[in-house]
Amino acid sequence: MIALPLAEIASVVGGQTYDIPDPSVQITGPVVRDSREVEPGSLFVAFVGERVDGHDFAAQVVEEGAAAVLASRPVGVPAIVVDDVQAALGALARHVVQRLGATLVALTGSAGKTSTKDLIAQVLQRKAPTVFTPGSLNNEIGLPLTALSATEETKFLVLEMGARGVGHIRYLAELTPPKIGLVLNVGTAHIGEFGGREQIAQAKGELVEALPEEGAAILNADDALVRAMASRTKARVLLFGESGEADVRAENVRLTESGQPAFRLHTPSGASDVTMRLYGEHHVSNALAAAAVAHELGMSADEIAVALSEAGSLSRWRMEVTERPDGVTVVNDAYNANPESMRAALRALAAMGGASRARGGRTWAVLGKMAELGDEALAEHDAVGRLAVRLNVSKLVAVGGREASWLQLGAYNEGSWGEESVHVSDAQAAVDLLRNELRPGDVVLVKASRSVGLEWVAQALLEGAEGEVAAR
Repeated sequence: MIALPLAEIASVVGGQTYDIPDPSVQITGPVVRDSREVEPGSLFVAFVGERVDGHDFAAQVVEEGAAAVLASRPVGVPAIVVDDVQAALGALARHVVQRLGATLVALTGSAGKTSTKDLIAQVLQRKAPTVFTPGSLNNEIGLPLTALSATEETKFLVLEMGARGVGHIRYLAELTPPKIGLVLNVGTAHIGEFGGREQIAQAKGELVEALPEEGAAILNADDALVRAMASRTKARVLLFGESGEADVRAENVRLTESGQPAFRLHTPSGASDVTMRLYGEHHVSNALAAAAVAHELGMSADEIAVALSEAGSLSRWRMEVTERPDGVTVVNDAYNANPESMRAALRALAAMGGASRARGGRTWAVLGKMAELGDEALAEHDAVGRLAVRLNVSKLVAVGGREASWLQLGAYNEGSWGEESVHVSDAQAAVDLLRNELRPGDVVLVKASRSVGLEWVAQALLEGAEGEVAAR
């Protein structure tokens, strides 16, 4: 964070200082909420959680070098006490962002946010110092913490914004007002909470409504609900996609033998060829979104193409591809799942399976529940099971309870007979099955919503341990 005296911070957040002998002392370290991340000069933010109260760690963090604690009650050590710690954190983030002068890029969408954010960051880092959201810390706590990690040297601040209802993105955009706003897509993730795709579009569009007139709204030309958001912003609109009307578009899209996308990138400043290191055709749209942001910030088509071709995955459990010594390939995409990302992952598996079949290998889809689908849950799980069959996936392993049974039922009704699909009760049962059945050349996709914990299946397969799946 930029160095700020405690007195200024207290004024910004509307707090009172306690046990601070010298209010001119500056916060020179990071702002953190995890006591394990404290460094000399840190500001420790004490949240009260369901199981842990950050206030209990106040003395410890100060002893370890924290300059003060942002708290909701006096804690016997230097502290700034406020009524609402979360609101105070947001106010501090807004103050710092206004002081920085960095260009703030915000993005949202139903699927692909984190992968696209990672691509944008890797492209922009070639131009100037860039700070971006780690992982998917995109809520009212993670977003201000990311903004506060920026320094005087930061030129680009790339922030992922998530939402679970109307008004959430509007709130986040007020904390960290963006100059460039990117909307990727409107899908069915969290549809059970929103109530429908139109409501999701309403929420996602709050990002472009927050943009200034001198800003830029970057919208997906291939998604009708996103494209319609052009009428909701006073900023200039830049379209990306495979549509011929897109300002930044892809032509000659194809997958390499190993399942990596390649295409001809066209921008208003020129064209250049891209071959990505990531897996799956869905990354083409993510790459075009990143290219549109980079073009808006002055990068040439050749510069963008080189950066996209060299970019890798920065966040865990998102199409992580690892080949074991015995020739089995494990694709860990278990961070989260919704119908759109599940379909994209299955198509990527099918593409990767082309090379494996030539070696006698098979494709395995180890799938679990997609959460928060509300009344659409049965139909969406059934559809994914059917798609696995249509894509000629060799083996479907549905893991878990009711939703997993719907996955298998969809596969069965689409014509998956005999041992082509199986329903197992939990992750350990899946691991036991796979250890007995996998052979060299097989490709295994592991994917489900985060709450299912299927990343442990991928981990067990890669570790090759004979014991139980790790407790979680």
